[in-house]
Amino acid sequence: MDNPNFHSGFVAIVGRPNVGKSTLLNRVVGQKVAIMSDKAQTTRNKIQGVYTTDESQIVFIDTPGIHKPQNKLGDFMMNSALSALNEVDAVLFMVNATERRGAGDNFIIDQLKTVKKPIFLVINKIDEISPDDLFPIIEQYKEALPFTDIFPISALQGNNVTELLTKLTETLPEGPQYYPEDQVTDHPERFIISELIREKVLQLTRQEIPHSVAVYIEKIADEGDKVHVQATIIVERDGQKGIVIGKQGSMLKKIGTLARKDIENLLGSKVYLELWVKVVPRWRDKASLLQSYGYRKNDY
Repeated sequence: MDNPNFHSGFVAIVGRPNVGKSTLLNRVVGQKVAIMSDKAQTTRNKIQGVYTTDESQIVFIDTPGIHKPQNKLGDFMMNSALSALNEVDAVLFMVNATERRGAGDNFIIDQLKTVKKPIFLVINKIDEISPDDLFPIIEQYKEALPFTDIFPISALQGNNVTELLTKLTETLPEGPQYYPEDQVTDHPERFIISELIREKVLQLTRQEIPHSVAVYIEKIADEGDKVHVQATIIVERDGQKGIVIGKQGSMLKKIGTLARKDIENLLGSKVYLELWVKVVPRWRDKASLLQSYGYRKNDY
């Protein structure tokens, strides 16, 4: 990098499930690298998004929402989130302006008390509240932790996001450019494709599906005029399989149509997408299966 005053570093985004971490990450990097859903526990791996300007490069780690684990997958997500706090140059603690500070927020605050790096409080979804309600929210968090700075934002609409990025750039140390300037994530295409398919399952199916679905990519083959993708959607019960397939395959077709559009945008190519659905009972409690579905111990 020619600029001797170039700033770079790693920034963790932490917060309760469903506060908008993935929405912020996608806005910052300008395209979808993290899946979005109104259902909790959408993000399962630490997803790195890379934001590069002439002055800086910020590598964001979007951690799984911190929550009380219920199974081995939950343990993985929790360890993944907490380990991120020990390997970064700054932390964004994200909260939802429309919800009162709760036990989940307090749990995260307790974890942050041991972090020696700059911590920013990011109050998201300010577009959904009255400006008069903002000051009390700031006050109740300010008393809990001495934040480096506080930013009320709307990740969805972009309010105050540029100001947050400017402040982060000033805070990060001088350092190298870790990734090429046109790279927005360090995840392989295979991982992002599986996440895009899983996002459609979350968006289109009902409450009983989300926490028990994984997507395994069987094959990605470049066939010249198109890319052939074969993927298996993993669920835990026969009833869930029926829901994902739908009447005469209608739900699976919808999932495939929407996912294919996103995969084509990602690859810049026509895509032929084949989907299967497989029942694997209690896969979330089997370490070997977690590994084969992409949740690897060395990720945290």
